[in-house]
Amino acid sequence: MWQWFHKLGSPKWFFGFAGTLIPWLAVGALILLAIGLVWGLLFAPPDYQQGDSYRIIFIHVPSAYLAQSLYIAMAVAGAVGIIWRMKMADTFIAAAAPIGAALTFLALFTGAVWGKPTWGTWWVWDARLTSMLLLFFLYLGIIALRGAMDDRDSAARACAILALVGAVNIPIIKYSVDWWNTLHQPASIKLTEPPAMPAEMWMPLLVMGIAFHLLVGWLVLARMRNEIIERERRTRWLRDWLGSR
Repeated sequence: MWQWFHKLGSPKWFFGFAGTLIPWLAVGALILLAIGLVWGLLFAPPDYQQGDSYRIIFIHVPSAYLAQSLYIAMAVAGAVGIIWRMKMADTFIAAAAPIGAALTFLALFTGAVWGKPTWGTWWVWDARLTSMLLLFFLYLGIIALRGAMDDRDSAARACAILALVGAVNIPIIKYSVDWWNTLHQPASIKLTEPPAMPAEMWMPLLVMGIAFHLLVGWLVLARMRNEIIERERRTRWLRDWLGSR
């Protein structure tokens, strides 16, 4: 396990490893996205209360879940970067932050579109919505902080600390519907309980969830490779690789 961990810290090894994975992730993501969208939007039955408006769940739920999961991964990477000074940890944070911001914006936007016919309003200062908005600002803060600092090591440490501090918001997002009286409905699918929706609905949602995982993996690895090219452009191994292209 430790040998694998140390390999992940090598830009050269990670560059080749990511290059091998990216095509598989891309193909899997595109295929499952097509299947999930067609299944969810065209063949899943309408909800008995919300009708067809609920179908936005097939985009809203995976984007909201991945926005939180990706931030947790960034916080873990921040801890790894601070403790072991592994530069690939900062490479991950730099690559993941814009993708996390995009996912959070997508979750907020689709939630607003879904909320209008369901709640009769685009936005309320609901605990779940407000904490998700804070997550969006945390992502933007990490991006802005990195851009504002010229010294790469100082920027890496500052972004790692912000990612760790901001991680306290994730359990607030998750448990906000349980801790406070909110408009946002509780989770329809839990690992410890049977789904609260029929299989005709949760199966395409599961497909979309897997598709979003593959999509995010593809995009993060692609951005990490670009980060490695930028950071290692003076190294011999990268010059040799670029020369062989």
